[in-house]
Amino acid sequence: ITEEVAVEETSEVVENNEEKPSRGKKGRGRKQEIETVEEKPQSEWTERVVQISRVTKVVKGGKKLSFRAIVIVGNQKGQVGVGCAKASEVIIAIQKAIADGRKNLITVPIFKTTIPHPIVGRSGEVMLRPASQGTGIIAGGAVRSVLELAGIENILSKSLGSKSPLNAANATIEALKALTPFTDVAKRRGLTMAELLN
Repeated sequence: ITEEVAVEETSEVVENNEEKPSRGKKGRGRKQEIETVEEKPQSEWTERVVQISRVTKVVKGGKKLSFRAIVIVGNQKGQVGVGCAKASEVIIAIQKAIADGRKNLITVPIFKTTIPHPIVGRSGEVMLRPASQGTGIIAGGAVRSVLELAGIENILSKSLGSKSPLNAANATIEALKALTPFTDVAKRRGLTMAELLN
């Protein structure tokens, strides 16, 4: 009887040892499933944070602290916008500014990687001039960010007024919005594009 009991105990131990590695394999398979997650497709829109400033509002009990974010949103294909928002946390302010920028998108008429004609935006704050191939973007600060995300590759610019990033960005947006494409001018004059450019 004792021999039979010992044989049964040894057989149970062998069965348990056989089951353990199979469990380990299942666990490894689960880990691999978690690791192989499909990546989300990247959006064509690019966001660039120009400035994050700390602002205060005087209220009855003292001062209320919040953060203001200025973000430029563009797809580098002729669409760009400027967003500005405030929030109690930096991340929330940036998210709100991105949403605001996407609401205020404008379409920029790009002609051979530059703009069609010279223009001055918002009472002479920012001056933009077309440039030849290979010039690059001659601009700085917020003006450069707006032009890069709009998809313009060659341009000359000069800031003539305020040095504030928000004012400079808004002046650049106003100038780009006021540009007239060559196609519209040709239609007004009753000419083809070849006749207009020659």
